[in-house]
This record gives sequence, C-alpha cells and structure tokens, in this order.
Amino acid sequence: MNKVTIYTTPTCTYCLMAKDFFQSNDVDYEEVDVAGNQEKIQELLELTDGQMGVPVIVIDGEVVFGFDKSRIEELLGI
Repeated sequence: MNKVTIYTTPTCTYCLMAKDFFQSNDVDYEEVDVAGNQEKIQELLELTDGQMGVPVIVIDGEVVFGFDKSRIEELLGI
C-alpha cells in the first residue's frame, strides 16, 4: 500500500484531475489544502525547496510536481 499525500487548493484544476485519477484507481490519499493555511504552506515550501505551485504529490517519499500522470503511475505501479 502506497502512502500518497496531495497538496492542493480548492480552485486548482490539476488538483481535481489528480484526485479523480486516484479515486478511479482506488488509491487512498491524504489531501492537504494549503489555501490560507500558513502552517501547511510552510510545510509545502520546505518539502519543495520553495516551490509554491500545486498540486504537489508525495508518493512514498517521492515528490511529484504537478499532475504528471506517467510518473504517478510509475511510482504507484499501475
């Protein structure tokens, strides 16, 4: 079972696409909404060396910037 975390904002189209992809492939994930949450924004900045774009997806410790479907499939083994 993979540990998947996705950093999102409510208006992010690619975040919605990633969440739909996870749901359609029965992938459990934790969503972290960074909109207006300074603590979570700081967590995201530390994780990404200052990258502010979303989605940022972490799969078993591997960071994926954006909805990179092929990389996500590779890391999930699907």
